[in-house]
Amino acid sequence: MNTNNTNWYIFKGNNTEPHEDIVNSEKFPPPPSWRPFGEDSKPGENRRKRRGETFQVRPEEIKMVNAALYLRRPLLVTGKPGTGKSSLAYAVARELNLGEVLYWPITTRTTLKDGLYSYDAISRLQEAQQQNQQNWSELSDEVKKEQLKIIEKYITLGPLGTAFLPSDRPRVLLIDEIDKSDIDLPNDLLGIFEEGRFEIPELERIKEKVAKVNVRTAYSDDTEEITKKDIKTEIENGVVTCTNFPFVILTSNGERDFPAPFLRRCLRLTMKKPNKDDLAKIVNAHFNEEYKKETSTKTTDKPEVDTLITKFLENQDEKTLATDQLLNAIFMVVKGRDGISSDDDLINRLLEDLGAVPEDE
Repeated sequence: MNTNNTNWYIFKGNNTEPHEDIVNSEKFPPPPSWRPFGEDSKPGENRRKRRGETFQVRPEEIKMVNAALYLRRPLLVTGKPGTGKSSLAYAVARELNLGEVLYWPITTRTTLKDGLYSYDAISRLQEAQQQNQQNWSELSDEVKKEQLKIIEKYITLGPLGTAFLPSDRPRVLLIDEIDKSDIDLPNDLLGIFEEGRFEIPELERIKEKVAKVNVRTAYSDDTEEITKKDIKTEIENGVVTCTNFPFVILTSNGERDFPAPFLRRCLRLTMKKPNKDDLAKIVNAHFNEEYKKETSTKTTDKPEVDTLITKFLENQDEKTLATDQLLNAIFMVVKGRDGISSDDDLINRLLEDLGAVPEDE
């Protein structure tokens, strides 16, 4: 293994005097395309969006996406980490021009209400106390209406709630890692999946005096022509009812079983591990300026890239590996890092088993 050449090092760890500013130096290279920090005002949001540009969809995935669109059913996508489960949502949104993908990451503490909307009751109460010291009964109807309408500043629709807003085309909702949820959440979702509507009690209580309010939604990307108009939306009588069932992808790492009623209402897709042709397409999609393929199924001409892809595939059956690990390894090898080869110790570390416990050295 070649571990002696350190010409590519930025940090040398030699405790010498601080060296020159590296911000404008060639030694501080631009980031990989999938890590756009420093060049992007919304790196996380736009990095997710770029998945739709580089994701390579396979025939069985295309078939199940179309079935979900026709049947208006959520698509439960299961697979190992790094197989592209969440990227599928961005690919669909991009090709069908459906606008911003609504992203709802799930944890053990996530509840249905978290996805539907949030209400900042404490701030609302504080403002009401500051603005009105008069007796409520002494206020005119117009003043009462104005003060009640202030509530719209403190209600924000979540990703799930936003997905069910009326629209002339399906909205795209990605519910990420549903298998990490509380045991009740999958069944709690069934109501809105079946009814296509939900109520906001805080707005229902005032609907006779204030029928319409304008609230924030989970949309934030003002560059998306299709959905930027919905960053704020009007809700009438405290009820949200969809006119087009959203395209919903729920991702799962296969870490738990789901109740039969939930599974019955979903279509299911298992993401297969990518083969050599799949990986070649993925690599070329991410490094399209550096490499050009001769055909759509042939890997890159660079031998070191072919070696890394082969190594990745050989280890895939025994280890838990994600495709972005391969991209990281290729980036370090082919972007002019003198002294790094496909058998370097660093590359082996970048391709370590995600499911293994690191051993002390």
